[in-house]
Order: sequence, then C-alpha cells, then structure tokens
Amino acid sequence: MAASDEQLMLAYAGGDARAFESLYAKHKGALYRFVLRSVGARGEAEELYQDVWLRVIEARSRYTPSARFTTWLYTIAHNRLVDHWRTRGLVLVSLDAEDAAPPEPAAPPSSQPQLQLEARQMLERLATAIAALPLVQREAFLLQQEAGMSVAEIARATGVDEEAAKSRLRYAVAKLTEAIGDE
Repeated sequence: MAASDEQLMLAYAGGDARAFESLYAKHKGALYRFVLRSVGARGEAEELYQDVWLRVIEARSRYTPSARFTTWLYTIAHNRLVDHWRTRGLVLVSLDAEDAAPPEPAAPPSSQPQLQLEARQMLERLATAIAALPLVQREAFLLQQEAGMSVAEIARATGVDEEAAKSRLRYAVAKLTEAIGDE
C-alpha cells in the first residue's frame, strides 16, 4: 500500500529525501497551476511556487499531520500569495491587475479545426473570467478545482469559516457561469 501524503511528509521530516521527491512529484502540477492562475504572470508564479516549496522544506521539522497534507501545503501557498499581494498594495477583495495575462489554454483533443477554434475560444473566455474574479473568490475556486479541496479544507487553508469559503466559491461559480454562458 502506498504511503499517504502525511506519512511521506513525516518521513521527509525524519530525513527521507525520497519522500519529499514523491510529494513534490505528486503536487507540483496542481500547486503551480494554482499559483499561476492566482497571480497571472509566469515569472511571478515561478518565484512564488519555488518560495512555497522552500517554506515546505523549512517547515518540515515542525510538520504535524493535524489536517490533510494538501490543506497544509495550500495554506502555505495562500499565506505566500497574501504576502505577495500585500507587497504590491493589493487587497484580497480587489481585482487583479489588468495587465496580468491569463494562462495559455491547453490545445483541445479534437483534430477538427472549427472545433479546435471553438474550444480554444471557450478556454480563453474561462481563463479571462477566472482572472477577473476577485482574489478571494478566485482562490476558493482554484483551491477546489486545482487542489481538489473541500469547502472545509478551503476554509482552513485560507483562515476563514466554512460559510465564508462556501460563499466565495458560490459567487465564483456564479460569475464564471455568467461569463461563459451555457457552453
């Protein structure tokens, strides 16, 4: 049976470097997408992403499995993003800077040019709509979609109560639905 993330983190805290490699390999994609979609600029996202993993490394001796590892990891990411936004004078209820480009959408699996064009346009509308969400709503939405977190885990990671997390998620989904239509 494979070790849980929590067991891997405890093993890493005990000196097992392979345990960290396993955790990194498992969570790198979703965590990077979360950070990238939160800030919108690749250069900033890469720096913040590395900072999050550095903080995981630095905190390994203090890690206690009081919640899922992903909740702990995304709490670190949330706190790093809050620090990032504060240094830029942004507040959590503001919109992102207008010049922050949404991530490039992935190519659709279809080989038909018209369907590819429609799928790309839909992904661009979705990426633009996600980028336009207020930061707290975007964060809740991305934690659910990228990290697979529950409302309770989102609340814990962001330091709010479950009702606030649920509300942020509900408003994000409503705004995204409105922005992209019934497609």
